[in-house]
Amino acid sequence: ILASILSLIIYWLIRDSLRVRHLSGKHVFITGCDTGLGNSLAKCLDKRGFSVIAACATEKGGQELQSCCSLSLKTVNLNLADSNSIARAVVFVTEETAGKGLFGLVSNAEGTAPVAPTEWLRIEDFHSVLDVSLLGLIEITLKLLPLLKKAEGRVVNLINAKGLMAFAGGGYSLSKWGMEAFSDTLRIEMQHFGVKVSIVEHGFFKAGAVNSDVVEKYLLRLWNRLTPEIRGSYGEKYF
Repeated sequence: ILASILSLIIYWLIRDSLRVRHLSGKHVFITGCDTGLGNSLAKCLDKRGFSVIAACATEKGGQELQSCCSLSLKTVNLNLADSNSIARAVVFVTEETAGKGLFGLVSNAEGTAPVAPTEWLRIEDFHSVLDVSLLGLIEITLKLLPLLKKAEGRVVNLINAKGLMAFAGGGYSLSKWGMEAFSDTLRIEMQHFGVKVSIVEHGFFKAGAVNSDVVEKYLLRLWNRLTPEIRGSYGEKYF
C-alpha cells in the first residue's frame, strides 16, 4: 500500500512538472478557426490565458470568433492555397509576437475533398484538398519555424484518423498520410532546437449534418462529366 501511495505521489509530481505555466504572453497560432475543432480550441486557449492568433478563411468567421472571446485574441484571414495570403499571415504573426517567438502552431485547416472513384476525378480535384491540407500546411510551417525555434515552441498537427484509411478515391487520405510523414520528419529535425512536434489523431465528431442529397448531386455531376467510354465501363448499376 505504501509503495502504491509513493508511486502515485511520484506520478503526480512528474505530471505537474510538465504543466505549462505562465500562460500570459505565450502566443499560439491556430489555423482553421471558422468552425469545428480550431474554433473550439481558440476559445479554450483564450480562456486559459494564452495570446491566441486565430486564422479564419472568412471575415465572418473571424468576427464571430472575436465576439465571444477576450480582447487579447486576434484573428487574421488565411487562405492556405494562396502563398501571398500565407505570407501576409506570417507578417501578422511576426508583428504580434513582437520578438518573443511563437509558443505554438496548431494546424487544423482542411481543403474540400471530393470523394469518388479515382478515375472519375481530375487533377484539380486533388489540388483542391492537397493545396490546403498538405502543401499549405507545409508552407506556413516552414515560414514560422524561425519564430518557433526562438520560443522553443511546439507544432501540433490535427489529423482526422478516418483519413488514414484509404476507403475512397480523392486527395483526402493522401493529405493525411502526407501530414503524418511531414510531422514525423520534422519532429526528428527540430529536437536539436528544443521544438516539439506532435500529431493529434482525433476521431469522429459531429461537425454538421451530412446532407445525402448534396453528396448524390455531386456524384451525379462527376458522373455526367465522364466520357461515354468510362461511364460504359462502370455502368449504371455501379453508379
